[in-house]
Amino acid sequence: MPVRSLTQSLLRWPEPELVLKAVEEWSQQQAAHCPSLQRVGVYGSYGRGEAGVGSDLDLLLIDAQAEGPQWSRYRRWPFEQLPLSCDALVLTPAELDQLLAAPTGGDPARTAMARALQQDCRWIWPQKSPRRGGGGC
Repeated sequence: MPVRSLTQSLLRWPEPELVLKAVEEWSQQQAAHCPSLQRVGVYGSYGRGEAGVGSDLDLLLIDAQAEGPQWSRYRRWPFEQLPLSCDALVLTPAELDQLLAAPTGGDPARTAMARALQQDCRWIWPQKSPRRGGGGC
C-alpha cells in the first residue's frame, strides 16, 4: 500500500527493492510457521523488474501441503503483512510442474499463466532442502 510521508501530504510508493526485501522476510517468517512452504516467487512486473508506482505484487507460493480451491489456500496466508496488495497463486510442487508443462493450445487462461510464470517468475525465497510430505500449516 502507498505510505503517507510524515513531512508531506503526498503518498509515496515503496521502492521495488524494499518490496522484494519485505517479501523475502515475510517468506522466512511464514516458513517458520509452515514447514511445508518450499518456495516463494514473484512474477508479473516485479518478476520482470519493471515494477513502478501502482504495480501490485503477484506472488507464487509453493506449499507441499496445499489443498482445496485457490480461495481457501489464499486465506491461510497473512498477505496483509506485505507492503502492497497482492494476487497470489498457491500451488503444490506437482501442480506447478503440471502447469509449466501445460501444452499450448489447451485452456487459454492456463496457457497464459504457464507462459507468464515461465517468462517472469523470479524466486525470492527458496527453501534450501525442500521437505517432501512435511507437516502442513
